Amino acid sequence: MYKVDDLIMYGTTGVCRIEAISREEFSPDNVQLYYVLQPLYQSGTIYAPVDNQKVYTRPIISKDAANSLIDEIPSVEAEAVKCSSIQQLSKYYQGIIDTHDCRDLIKLAKSIHVKEEAANKQNRNLGQIDKKFMKRARDLLFGEMAAALEISIDDVAGYINRRVDEDIIQEVD
Repeated sequence: MYKVDDLIMYGTTGVCRIEAISREEFSPDNVQLYYVLQPLYQSGTIYAPVDNQKVYTRPIISKDAANSLIDEIPSVEAEAVKCSSIQQLSKYYQGIIDTHDCRDLIKLAKSIHVKEEAANKQNRNLGQIDKKFMKRARDLLFGEMAAALEISIDDVAGYINRRVDEDIIQEVD
């Protein structure tokens, strides 16, 4: 069971702070224990049953794990994704999002980025499905990184670039 002030990943909402744990009666004759969640990067409040089995939750990664993950980014291989339909592509991308795994999100973002570079070379635009899932992967990943590293979500890209560039320079020497 989580505690008040814990930061957790809550489904595709992303990072949430547990503001309270309270007994609520949202339907007659059904009093349940709920986590009162405040999303860090969205407005609103979420009441999630403590015994929830429908929405994936886990603690956010640690600062050390976030830095280790960033250090691995250069070695994460982009994957060439070939799907015969937009629905199939969307389902494939959603399956990756649903793993709730940071490495999978990095791989997805890198794969879509490679696809975007290829499209740009051919003077084409990246498809809407690709853009949608790139944004979703980036939002989830950057949100968790920002919370773990205790920095602003707007500073995550710069932090990653500085750290990765530093590691690449050290490898060359």
